[in-house]
Amino acid sequence: MTASVVRALRPTRARRDALAGRLSEVVGLYVLSILGALALSAVLVSATGGSWRSVLSALIDGSIRNPGRWGTTIGGAIPLLTIALGTIVNAKAGLVNIGQEGQLLLGGACAAIVAVHFDAPGALVFFALAAAGVAGGAVWAGLAAALRYWRDVPEVLTTLLLVAVASQVVAFGFSTERLLLAPLSEGQGTQVQQTLRVPEGARLPRITLFGNEFPIAAFAAVILAAVVAFILARTVWGFRLRMLGSNQRTATRAGVRPARYGITAMLISGGLAGLAGVFMLTGGDFGGYRFSPGFSINFGWTGLLVALVARERAGAAVVVAFVFACLWTGSGFLAATGVERRITDVVQASLVLALLIPPAVLFIRARRRAAALRRVRV
Repeated sequence: MTASVVRALRPTRARRDALAGRLSEVVGLYVLSILGALALSAVLVSATGGSWRSVLSALIDGSIRNPGRWGTTIGGAIPLLTIALGTIVNAKAGLVNIGQEGQLLLGGACAAIVAVHFDAPGALVFFALAAAGVAGGAVWAGLAAALRYWRDVPEVLTTLLLVAVASQVVAFGFSTERLLLAPLSEGQGTQVQQTLRVPEGARLPRITLFGNEFPIAAFAAVILAAVVAFILARTVWGFRLRMLGSNQRTATRAGVRPARYGITAMLISGGLAGLAGVFMLTGGDFGGYRFSPGFSINFGWTGLLVALVARERAGAAVVVAFVFACLWTGSGFLAATGVERRITDVVQASLVLALLIPPAVLFIRARRRAAALRRVRV
């Protein structure tokens, strides 16, 4: 290759300046949106009679700064990231799965049944309960996928309705002695709505680092994020899935079968939500290795928001999951400030809205530029 060709292939100065200007514009939009969300949150905190400085300090203390807290935050980020990765996969296929809360609940219930009633060595119990949890979440999402492709029922509706069904199934499991989730009898005839503890040999090992303790599943979740990012960006299957999500008609003409890829994406999404339930049950940060009707603690919905804020990028979901976990762990320290801990939900919602503003602004600008170019050509 001659030197003239190399020089011709190099980006021109004008092009580099244009790219730098666009990058600075995008970064500026995100910074302004986040600052605006934080300012709005501060105003709302002040309106409730609290001090935004004390609230911010309490959130940082409860999530990172106090001894042992960032280990707990990592423990909370694990299921959020796992759920978000499944959401990203089904979103790339152009599907809207908003039933992660029910899929997580069913996955945790199936894992708890195996953990309590499967008599085997600890490692074998863990793999069995993990398989049961993934299968439980996948089957629950598969019901919506089947209705979507065989009866043309919108998956956004069925996945949402199945959340209510899942909670009723779990509640029924705790209401009768004939089912495997029957409550234990503790104390003087009182019924406790929780299962037996997961056997010690089936629990996830925990790592202690600089005085902070968290389950080893943290590394598994990050590796899983890297695998999902690679598959979606660098494999033929991922390319076909993205093609299906971008334009189903074009994908069909290219040989992509919508039902096959769509159902697979939904099964993966539900399976990862069920895996999040397994991590919560065996990790030790939720419920003391027990399963209960309120086991999911709205993490299914929050994981969905993580994927939304990360803009369906697996790498960005790692950071966003940690930020949302900080809000979850830090909210427990707000009682000392006299502010209701639900204020963290307001902060979370404002951040979600703030991070949706830049893409909307850029989309509107791109549409206007395209319209202007068409008018000029005419």
